[in-house]
Amino acid sequence: MKYLGLLGLNFLFTFGAFAMPPAKQTKKMKQALIIIDVQNDYFQGGKMELVGAEQAADHVQQILAKSREKKVPVIHIQHIATDPAASFFLPDSKGVEINDRVKPFPAEKLIIKHYPNSFRETDLLKYLKDNGITHLTIVGMMTHVCIDATVKAAKDFGFECTVIADACATRDLEVKGATVTAENVQTALMGALGFYYSTIMTTKEFLNQNK
Repeated sequence: MKYLGLLGLNFLFTFGAFAMPPAKQTKKMKQALIIIDVQNDYFQGGKMELVGAEQAADHVQQILAKSREKKVPVIHIQHIATDPAASFFLPDSKGVEINDRVKPFPAEKLIIKHYPNSFRETDLLKYLKDNGITHLTIVGMMTHVCIDATVKAAKDFGFECTVIADACATRDLEVKGATVTAENVQTALMGALGFYYSTIMTTKEFLNQNK
């Protein structure tokens, strides 16, 4: 009897394991690239020129090329002003057009927005959920407005975010008569976003990670 009991236990542990349901698998990460407002008014000669727009756009172009190569979904965000008092991104102007470096392919998602937060009154959240996307790489302009607002909203909606710092651009700001340089604005914003809302990377780090 003792032998049979041990044999029975051995059978249970050996063969019973095959009858047990498989462990629940971790949900697979699915990434997307979001390019925000890389539009002509932010470049030299535009109505809201940013500091370092050319360099940032060159980096966005590299990240876009790599994402296309890796078949990562790409979402382009384009801001069109609706406020009658707006001074840039005016409808049907050259300045509102997406810069040639990062023109969307026909099959890529294009979202028109009218507010800094790319989720506000757009179908961005629905598109991300419908496609099972969980992780976002975010680049574009301006760091202190649309990048900041979109990243914080994305995090609040449960997405994991990575911001590519040198693929974003901003400008000098005035506060109580004092000038805050674009460099300091950029550093402060990336420091704040990196504290909780996102992982901060450089273009070089992104490209090396996605070889």
